[in-house]
Amino acid sequence: MGQRRAEVLQAAIELLDEVGLDGLTMRLLAGRLGVQAGALYRHYPSKQALLDAMVAHLVIPPADAVPPLDGPWDEQLRGLAIGTRELMLAHRDGARLMSTFQNPGKEAVAFYHALIATLADAGVPAGMAAVAVDTVMAYVNGYTTEEQARGTQPREFRDHAFREGLELIIAGVKGSSS
Repeated sequence: MGQRRAEVLQAAIELLDEVGLDGLTMRLLAGRLGVQAGALYRHYPSKQALLDAMVAHLVIPPADAVPPLDGPWDEQLRGLAIGTRELMLAHRDGARLMSTFQNPGKEAVAFYHALIATLADAGVPAGMAAVAVDTVMAYVNGYTTEEQARGTQPREFRDHAFREGLELIIAGVKGSSS
């Protein structure tokens, strides 16, 4: 990634944390960077392309930093869910940002398929493995979107409730693959 493109991306993430997803505009971002809004389109052809890049940057580790998937599939799925939720909670409107993701790119697709393959290798039927990953990610996003929108319960309560719901999904996958 070019140096200036990386600066734009980092400024966008910082701005998201300050003003939220609704306040994040190309005009405001350009002002932050001291350029005209049109200059940003040299780096990202649209706001959607910028949002996709923000999600990819936050969620998808560089290929050389991804450890091989190992361990029981349920631990991997649990770790993915908990880690993704923590990442979303670390940024204002993080869950809403994740739900804007339209173009995952080859790294995200490869990671997704590797996780499905891990579940399938552990005995989860291939079709069920894909459904399990999709269901867990939908649960994480939905739960965290609600959590960030409301934020009224203590963190310990929310953590406990999230993990209990996650365990229900994993138990369902285990029961379906037996």
